[in-house]
Amino acid sequence: MAEKVLVELRDGITIITINRPEARNAVDREVSYGVCEALDAFEADPEQQVAILTGAGGNFCSGMDLKAFVRGEAIRVDGRGLLGLVYTPPQKPIIAAVEGYALAGGFESALACDMIVAANNARFGLPEVKRGLVAAAGGLVRLPRSIPSRIAMEMVLTGDFYDASYLQSFGLINQLVEPGEALEASVKLAQRIVPNAPRSVRVSKEVVNGQRSWTDEESFIRQNQIVGDLLSSADAKEGATAFAEKRKPRWQGR
Repeated sequence: MAEKVLVELRDGITIITINRPEARNAVDREVSYGVCEALDAFEADPEQQVAILTGAGGNFCSGMDLKAFVRGEAIRVDGRGLLGLVYTPPQKPIIAAVEGYALAGGFESALACDMIVAANNARFGLPEVKRGLVAAAGGLVRLPRSIPSRIAMEMVLTGDFYDASYLQSFGLINQLVEPGEALEASVKLAQRIVPNAPRSVRVSKEVVNGQRSWTDEESFIRQNQIVGDLLSSADAKEGATAFAEKRKPRWQGR
């Protein structure tokens, strides 16, 4: 039997592929825990700077495997949700490379990523209400933060599918590409991040995500608590020195 989760390491980039093309990459227990394990390995490896989540066979992910759900499989990772991603995204950047369908938990997994690159024929939707369920893996909370709330409400309550180009018009998608090109376009985006200082990237992501809930009065206080001693760090000094010496910096991650 083919592995349901494939992992490729490519020059600081971890590519995680859901490999159930016959089921439009629906998530069963094995897939959910397999992606979670791959994400944990990515986080723990200091050589890996950016992750890409994608699907095999022309689709991203059609969400939770309803047949597995009916069988009683524990599909969500304890305390971490679907794929070990939707409740606890990695501290390092992660990109969703979307081809074909990104539905239900598949769409919610893409929403948990920091950036989305999609084929121009990709389709997104939260059809949970059509199945007596709700989009509780992030659709109800992340989508309204990402696009206008009335559009998010329409998507959640109708359960209909929407074109990638439509959602890009609201800023949900970073890049639209031709079908079959989402992964390589995501790799190229990741390659623009990999050369940067790992700690600076990680801290920047934390602040950008955290500031959504901060008041104007506390914004810089909370930011500076997270940034801490970054300006006096070894990497900050190395970055300035490398610029002056016209060479590539050698990051230490501290």
